[in-house]
Amino acid sequence: MAHAEKVFKVRDGRKTKQFTWRARFFEPDGSVGSESGFDTKKAAEDWGREQERLISIGMWVDPRKRSTTFGTFARTFMSTRRKRGRTNGTRWERLESHILPRWEHVPMGAITWFEVDSWQMTMSCEDVTRGHCVSLMSTIMTAAVDAGYLTVNPLFGRRRTRDTSADMAAPKPSKVGTDGTVRPEDVILVAERLGPGRGLHVLATGFLGFRWGEGLGLHRDSVLLTRRQPWGAGEYVCPIIRIVQEYAEYEERGPDGEKLGYRLQLEPTKNDGSTRDVDVPPFLATLLRYHLADWPHPHVFTTPSGKPWRRGNWSRVMRPACDGREEREKRQGVSYRAAWEPILPGLDMRALRGLHDTLQAQIGVKEPLAFEAAGHRRPGIKRHYQRPTPDMRQERLDGLEEVFWRAMGTLEKRTLWGRVDLRKVR
Repeated sequence: MAHAEKVFKVRDGRKTKQFTWRARFFEPDGSVGSESGFDTKKAAEDWGREQERLISIGMWVDPRKRSTTFGTFARTFMSTRRKRGRTNGTRWERLESHILPRWEHVPMGAITWFEVDSWQMTMSCEDVTRGHCVSLMSTIMTAAVDAGYLTVNPLFGRRRTRDTSADMAAPKPSKVGTDGTVRPEDVILVAERLGPGRGLHVLATGFLGFRWGEGLGLHRDSVLLTRRQPWGAGEYVCPIIRIVQEYAEYEERGPDGEKLGYRLQLEPTKNDGSTRDVDVPPFLATLLRYHLADWPHPHVFTTPSGKPWRRGNWSRVMRPACDGREEREKRQGVSYRAAWEPILPGLDMRALRGLHDTLQAQIGVKEPLAFEAAGHRRPGIKRHYQRPTPDMRQERLDGLEEVFWRAMGTLEKRTLWGRVDLRKVR
């Protein structure tokens, strides 16, 4: 049972008649805990009884744990909650660049929502990054509650304050073109400019919506498989691409966050919604068959030597094709290079994935199939009840096929790369 005892002050090595009171109580493991510095016996006893009450209802937090700094626990959290390589690297980057400079030496028990919310409003970064930093802090604080360092996470469920200044309210300039709109015609022109291998990567991303890593990880054994599904009195058959893995490029970190260099490796897809079969429209199936016939490498979209693209290397290919380039005169050791007019400045692979989702909305793809094709997990109870039907699948393929041929007609094209006749068989 909690009790109090005197603690006499010492001066010049001698015990004086002055004293304070120390509370003594039994901790959960049976050992005796203590807290000193109380002015009266009653205050010490009340404090000790309160600790034993909290212990009895399972809400007691060891004061020594409560004083643990955020930086210390954050490193413990990161070493015991290993995530996929890129996710782990992103978490460390946010900790080191934004969170730890402010909160590393602050005791866990001293962190309040008011201070965190005030801090995030002063961060000199994009608003979405602010939100991710606060979310990561909240995740770590919740883990601290589970580990017995805190009784409650003060950040949980709180809505952060947004900056409403004129600068923040002003519309942000689009990264792609003038209004962010990507036309199928733009995709075809960029694909034609890049040539068969690289151009098909661009075209497939724009019309099938791969993530960057999923396109790199696509193996030829997963391309142009066959979907068979009962359809009325017969059977629905169409070619598919099976997405089961992706290449991840990230900075590898050790248990304590030490940098171990960049890695590029195959990993399983991001989540269960990302592992999927995507129906392929006829025009793209034709191009893929031609591509696989003369492509010597196991993965479908790689560098000419068969290695996966690095983001920086791909950017050096993609940017001139979209943004344009100046003419380069021939000189010793340097070949002639023709000038390219801009097609759609700022176009990137993420915008191409967005085009696919936009086209699905344009042609009226039903929600169960739209989420499946994009690799998104549909929210809500409907995902357990609604499934794509063959009619939905055929409508999607017909719609994408029509969009492609309409764009080809606008560009007055019948072939791509001057070698493949894509005339539809009537």
